[in-house]
Parts: sequence; C-alpha cells; structure tokens
Amino acid sequence: MQDTLFPLLAALGGYLIGSLSFAVIVSRAMGLSDPRSYGSGNPGATNVLRSGNKAAAILTLVFDALKGYVPVLLVGLFGARWGLGEGTAALVGLGAFLGHLWPLFFRFEGGKGVATAAGVILALNPLLGLATLATWLIIAYFSRYSSLAALTAACFAPFYEMLIWGTGPIVGVLLLMALLLVWRHEANIKKLLNGTESKIGQKAAAAAPAGSSKKHPHGQGPKPAGHSHHHSKKKGS
Repeated sequence: MQDTLFPLLAALGGYLIGSLSFAVIVSRAMGLSDPRSYGSGNPGATNVLRSGNKAAAILTLVFDALKGYVPVLLVGLFGARWGLGEGTAALVGLGAFLGHLWPLFFRFEGGKGVATAAGVILALNPLLGLATLATWLIIAYFSRYSSLAALTAACFAPFYEMLIWGTGPIVGVLLLMALLLVWRHEANIKKLLNGTESKIGQKAAAAAPAGSSKKHPHGQGPKPAGHSHHHSKKKGS
C-alpha cells in the first residue's frame, strides 16, 4: 500500500507548493496591481514585467522556478528512505506544474507554467535543464517573444531527454508538460501568427478607472488635438 500512498502524498505536496501563485503574492506584497488585471492577464513573470517593476518580475520568476525545483530536489535527496525514486520525482514535478496552472489557493486561476516547468526540469536533470534554458535564451534573444521561446524550449525538452538520456518516466512527464504549455499558449500562438504578440519588456497600458471615460460633447471618442470649444462664460466664473 505504501508503494502507492507515499508517491501520491508526495505528488499532492508538490501540487500544494505549486499552488502558491507568486505573481499575485509578490505583486500584493509590493503594492502593485494584480497581474490578472492587466496585460495578458496571466499571473506570471512576463506579465508582471509589463507593470514596469523589474524587481517584482525577477522575484516572481525565481520563486515560480523554485516551487518546481525544490519539491523534486527533496524527493531526490530524501526519497530513497521512503522508496521514492525517479518516477516519484517526475510525478512530484508534474504535481507542482499542475498546481501552478490550477492553483488551489487562487480559485484555480493560474499561469502558463513556464518558470515552474523550468524548475522541475532543472531538478530532474540539471544538464537537460541547462540545455532547455539555453534554447529559451537563444529564441528569446533573437525573437524578443517570451511565448515563442517557451513553446520552442518546451517542445525540445522531451526530445533532448529521449535522444541523450533515453526513455523513462521523465520523458512522459516532459511530453505532458509540453502539451499543456502549448495548450495554455493558444492565445499567444494566435497573436504570433497575427503579428500582435507583445514582446519581452513591453509595458502594458494602464487600465482606466471604472467610470472614468467621458463622452465628447460632439460624439463618441476622445477629444481630438487642437479642438477647442467656444462657450460663453458665466458671470463670476
């Protein structure tokens, strides 16, 4: 029974850790707007960067990666005494990834999982993690599209693992994470094809306060530059 119970409990622990949405947590702690309310609406480091606060984006990136890295690392360091091996480590990594996508503590409204997936991969196989990270950096540097870099790196990761280290439970988890990443990036893929995808570092326009928009007296839309009104002044005004 414990052969099934312990891996499931470990995976549940990974999911709970993954459910910590650090984009929201960091933004709240730093007095910033909820990242789900601007830009792409995605609670992730790239969208937090659109707030203009680089420190918040970096912290989000680091903690989102750590919540994928740490649970898998703990299984690798201490799992043997409980009979937990590579298969459980991969399962825990998948749990953390799913927690980021559907976080229990944030109404199951999560991000796309790029940083968390990177943390999982680094913990499962450091060399594979470095190869995947290098792929992301190369694509991101030349294209300036975070989504394109993430999709490319995610799709290459399982093939790197299979071609260099062979098949195993890690390959299955990597394939599933890659498929979920592609699915979560559906809107980004459409924008990339249409040429409307936001580039890395592009600041999001601030949302107008509710009820602040006013109609122009002579019709819809903003007041054109250079336009003036000639109204008679009231006495004493």
